[in-house]
Amino acid sequence: MKAARTLAALSLLLLLVGCGDPADAKSPAPPGRSSAAPSSAVPPSTTPPLATPADPTDAAWVQLMTPMNEQAVALLTLAGQRATDPRVRTWAAGLRTAQSGELARLRPLLSRMGLPDTNVHAGHDMPGMVTERDLERARAVEGAAFDRFLVAQIRDHLSQSAQVSRSETKAGTRADARRLATALVSARRAELDRLPGPSANSG
Repeated sequence: MKAARTLAALSLLLLLVGCGDPADAKSPAPPGRSSAAPSSAVPPSTTPPLATPADPTDAAWVQLMTPMNEQAVALLTLAGQRATDPRVRTWAAGLRTAQSGELARLRPLLSRMGLPDTNVHAGHDMPGMVTERDLERARAVEGAAFDRFLVAQIRDHLSQSAQVSRSETKAGTRADARRLATALVSARRAELDRLPGPSANSG
């Protein structure tokens, strides 16, 4: 059991190679965190007195999932104006709401761990994360090409965030983080099944 948890922890941390040691997660990150989908649940900037230090695996997970969702929300928001297929617009609106709801749980978790609400992965090309370059391309493509690009990017986001969250459920040490990761894994299964288009069930 201990070996399995160690393996899962290593898998999660290996996904963050090139993004710094999770032990350094409390260092301020460069500016550039997406401000998409602000939430009234965002905690105060000061660390709550009951915050408890984060295990490196838990910290790595929540500090990756938060910007992953923020960037996905930014892309899904574009679908409201740019998607040509009404089914894609409806799907994107529903998923945007769900991803914003997850952010309302991820940000308070950051606070409870005593971690800053900053994007420690800004400027990094992480697997499954919608990048600023992706957003630029999404603003440039038109018509059905936008719909295909949107679905492909979100499929990658959902698949990768499910994989990372599964690692957290096996290797994380905080009960609140593992509960949220378990909920995200279940949500991703359903969301992947709902992907519009001919390859909706892939991933």
